Amino acid sequence: MRLFRMQALIERIRKDGVVLDGTILKVGSFLNQQIDIGLYNDMGREFARIFAGTPVTRILTIEASGIGIACVTAQYFNVPVVFAKKSKSANVSGELLSAQVPSFTHKNVNTVIVPREFLPAGESVLIIDDFLAHGSALDGLISIVRSAGASVAGVGIAIEKGFQGGGDRLRSEGVRVESLAIVDSMDPERGIAFRN
Repeated sequence: MRLFRMQALIERIRKDGVVLDGTILKVGSFLNQQIDIGLYNDMGREFARIFAGTPVTRILTIEASGIGIACVTAQYFNVPVVFAKKSKSANVSGELLSAQVPSFTHKNVNTVIVPREFLPAGESVLIIDDFLAHGSALDGLISIVRSAGASVAGVGIAIEKGFQGGGDRLRSEGVRVESLAIVDSMDPERGIAFRN
């Protein structure tokens, strides 16, 4: 198993990341509230390098924080981005693919939806997201891809909280998961330790 690392992202987490308790890593100043577009561009380029040679015809993410990283990554593959919505709105119609996704951060369960027309059978889908903890969001997205008759080309994650086990579980199930930074432990006083 190859594990990729992006040193610029790791250094930014060390500099500006805030550990709120043993499980919450706040990176809103550069990743998912205020966005450092230069860093996003570097992450997109790195995902393109990691998945070079892998057929990718579409990128899938989940609203909201994954959308920016997915869009920047998509420009390197020249493919469309589709995002799973967390609620149905008046402008969403037709046959819908859906999955139940528990949110670790918000402590609720969302029914995420993708119109089938945006995820045709036979596609090779790269899933991109900002965080991976227990893997619930990815379980839902993978389920949606497979129910569409498409295949999962791989999963690209900006920050994986390795100590919560989702990435290791998915890898053991045969899913290619590549994370740019894997946090092995974090503590408000002792700081953040990254997987080598």
